[in-house]
Amino acid sequence: MLDFLFGLFSHDLAIDLGTANTLVAIKDKGIVIREPSVVARHKKTKQILAVGPEAKRMMGKTPINIEALRPLRHGVISDFDATAAMLSYYIKLVHQRPQQFIPNIPRPKVVVGIPSGVTEVERRAVQEAAFDAGARSAYLIEEPMAAAIGAGLPIQESKGSLIVDIGGGTTEIAVISLGGIVVNRSIRVAGDELDQAVISFARLKHSLLVGEQTAEDVKIAIGSAFPLPEQNQTVVRGRDLESGLPKSIKFNTNEVREALANVVNHIVAGVKEVIEETPPEFIGDIMEQGITLAGGGSQLRGIDKLIAQEVRMPVWVSDDPQTAVVRGALRLLEDQELLKRVQVTGGLR
Repeated sequence: MLDFLFGLFSHDLAIDLGTANTLVAIKDKGIVIREPSVVARHKKTKQILAVGPEAKRMMGKTPINIEALRPLRHGVISDFDATAAMLSYYIKLVHQRPQQFIPNIPRPKVVVGIPSGVTEVERRAVQEAAFDAGARSAYLIEEPMAAAIGAGLPIQESKGSLIVDIGGGTTEIAVISLGGIVVNRSIRVAGDELDQAVISFARLKHSLLVGEQTAEDVKIAIGSAFPLPEQNQTVVRGRDLESGLPKSIKFNTNEVREALANVVNHIVAGVKEVIEETPPEFIGDIMEQGITLAGGGSQLRGIDKLIAQEVRMPVWVSDDPQTAVVRGALRLLEDQELLKRVQVTGGLR
């Protein structure tokens, strides 16, 4: 009876608990939250002061008694309390209604996307964070599987599908068939490393110190993985390492592409390794269907062309790639038969 009431008065949630962004979708309503995975809190009391965009604006600008942090690193929980607080905030945010006559509401069922390379301890940490945030049941699905479902790939058929999910903290590469992962590789090189590459380039080439947000803005504005027909420039402002004074430099597309090359090549190498490990029966399927890119990192200009050139296979970017994982998790909430057939872990506490 209680489970029925919980289902009646709470929304079942699909959550992409990402290193850079957290996305939340509600059954029958779609994506309702797309915010940075950042928490600001008081250092001594651990009181949560802000979550999401407001907390992200504080990064690098906090006084000594406040810290703004990302509670997930490389797709796994690095700060359990901050992650639980962030999840609790988002769960309550989508249940903003008075619940006076039934205690402990909301108590939603949640499906959470996690990297395929996490350990059993890290899996339990995610599940416990969901339960501490108020979930009545928590199912975990590996991100490449969720991304493949969200991209509309035929994951239940006997043909092989190759998905590359380039997120903020990890790149997930997997061959999927018959509702399971045949070969997979989770490499901790993704969007964050691209930002760090811009920071290193600015420091070494121009003696310019810039922050993570500035580096991300440069990557989005003129970053690319493949030569582009047009050449763009952007003005980057930071601190001169020699004089300590403010300094502005113009970066162009070519030099930023060179700065990103090592990180991009690492991702390409991971794709090649998975293809080499793939059973030969699946190669024809992948050649016919192509490699599917998902995740925010797949929006880097020309990365599909570079991978296609290097592996000699067609490559395509899924529609709205940043939401592929959460859309796949939402499909599992809406289709109980699919939830039973696909490899998921977890359930009731």
